[in-house]
Amino acid sequence: MQVEIRHSPSFALGRCTLAPNEPMRAESGAMAAMSADVAIAAQMEGGVMRSLKRSVLGGESLFVTTYTAGQQGGWVDVAANLPGDLLTLPVYPGQEWNLSKGSWLASEHGVTIDTKWGGFGNLMGGEGGFLVRATGQGSVVLACYGALDVHRLGPGERLVLDTGHLVAYTDGVQVTTRRVGSTMTSLKSGEGLVFEFTGPGDVLGQSRNPQALLDYLTARLPFTRG
Repeated sequence: MQVEIRHSPSFALGRCTLAPNEPMRAESGAMAAMSADVAIAAQMEGGVMRSLKRSVLGGESLFVTTYTAGQQGGWVDVAANLPGDLLTLPVYPGQEWNLSKGSWLASEHGVTIDTKWGGFGNLMGGEGGFLVRATGQGSVVLACYGALDVHRLGPGERLVLDTGHLVAYTDGVQVTTRRVGSTMTSLKSGEGLVFEFTGPGDVLGQSRNPQALLDYLTARLPFTRG
């Protein structure tokens, strides 16, 4: 699978070009367009229990869609629900990724998407407490809300990131959760729990917070008020 990111950075679209008979997986509803000879099948990837765990705990769809190119190859365009950028990450043994809720968009057939506990910072930060884990071999297409920030941490180097701005981080990065200052400081600043990452490894962030958008709309739309 070859991925070309177009229309970056605000309204990115990922074109996944497939070899003859090559399959790929994508989040349910991610397809924006495709060539006419691509076949589609939707199933609960990895069985009922793994699919339920990925859906209920990881925030992804219960069903994963598999696209398979025809005899001449084909392509599939994937797009995220929120405006922002897309990126392609390599996954291979020794280079596994931990993805935040809703960031996984598509991947090569050799990549396994599962769910893992992401800590109480994720839970209290509105992310559901769980992360999606990408293992295996191949490329993964991720979506972020807003612009993408790449933080490459050296050994012992630390980074503090708001829980709602996390996109992904590599295995090997140590993660802890803490409060920003005292309780009064948190109330005054509007900041709560944050992640503190310690390298070596990569941490990917997004410039906008999806939960903040939801809170904004909930407070202002007339039909959401009691």
